[in-house]
Amino acid sequence: MHTEAQVLRAAYEAAAAVVEGLGDEESWLPSGCTGWAVRDLVFHCLGDAQRALVALHTPSPEPVDRDAVTYWKDWRPNPAGAANGRRWARVNASMFLDFGQLRGLCLETLAATVHAAEATDADRCVATQGHVLTAGYLLTTLVVEATVHHLDLTVALPLAPGPAPEGRPRCAPPWTVCSAGPRLPGGHYARVGTGRAPLTGTERATLGPEADRFPLFG
Repeated sequence: MHTEAQVLRAAYEAAAAVVEGLGDEESWLPSGCTGWAVRDLVFHCLGDAQRALVALHTPSPEPVDRDAVTYWKDWRPNPAGAANGRRWARVNASMFLDFGQLRGLCLETLAATVHAAEATDADRCVATQGHVLTAGYLLTTLVVEATVHHLDLTVALPLAPGPAPEGRPRCAPPWTVCSAGPRLPGGHYARVGTGRAPLTGTERATLGPEADRFPLFG
C-alpha cells in the first residue's frame, strides 16, 4: 500500500518528466484545457504546487470540514469564473518570455512540494482555499489534479510519458459526489466529469436524471 506522499511523488515525477522534455516550440502546442497552450497549463500546474506548499505549511487548529471527495463539491462548473481563470493563466504565463524559466520554476516547485509532503504527518490538519483537510486528504486531491492535467498536457504530445499508474485509482473517488460516476466506463468518466468530453446519447439514457449533473466539476 502506497502512502499518499509516495503517490504524489510518483504523480509529480511523471509530470516533471513531461515538463522537463518540453522546448519552446512544444510549449505552444494545444493542451486538453480549453483556451490553454501547453505553457499556460504548465503555469497552472506551477500554481497548484505553490498552493500545496503553502497549505502544507499552514497548520490549522480548526476541525476538518472536507475530505478527498467532498473537497470537490465547491468546484462546480462556473462559466464566468472559468473564463476569468483561463485569461488569468494565459496572461501570467505570457510574462515568461523564456519558456525555460517557467519550466525550471515548475520543476523545482514540484520537487519542493514532494519534499514537504513527505515531511508532513498525513493526519495533520492544514488549511487551503477556505477549508480544512488532513494533509493526506490534501495530497489525494493534488494527485487527482496532477493526473488529470498530465493527460491534458500530453494531448498533442503522443510520445510523452503517461501519468503515473499509482495516481489513477485516486481519480475514481471524487466521482462518487455523483453516484453516476462509477457507472461510466474506465477513465472516460474523468473527462466527462470535468467537462472535457460530452456524454453520449447512450450514456445520457443510461444515467437518466443524473446526466444533468454533468460535468460534476471543472
